[in-house]
Amino acid sequence: MVGDERWSLNLSVPLVLEYEQTIKRVCGGRALSDDDIDRVLEFLCTTANLRPIFFLWRPFLPDPKDDFVLELAVESRADFLVTFNAKDFVGAERFGIRTVTPQEFLAIIGEAS
Repeated sequence: MVGDERWSLNLSVPLVLEYEQTIKRVCGGRALSDDDIDRVLEFLCTTANLRPIFFLWRPFLPDPKDDFVLELAVESRADFLVTFNAKDFVGAERFGIRTVTPQEFLAIIGEAS
């Protein structure tokens, strides 16, 4: 779905680093090699809208470790923040951002019911 015209992937340096750390911890050396993971991240970085963050809204969310994701959504003027952990982003609606699960987002763009 990366590259689909109906939505845009927005990334920041902190989010890419979080992805890298998490994926290498969970999948590294088993399902994917570190080189495989690096190639996937490189692909995402070349196809995404890379957004610099010049402001901080901290602390805002219940878990301060999630604030950098909200900052990216605000900076990129996102309509949606797609996550399995919607409860962690309570308050995002104050910025005009709707927090949805991946399944809800797929239904919104017409890929699932």
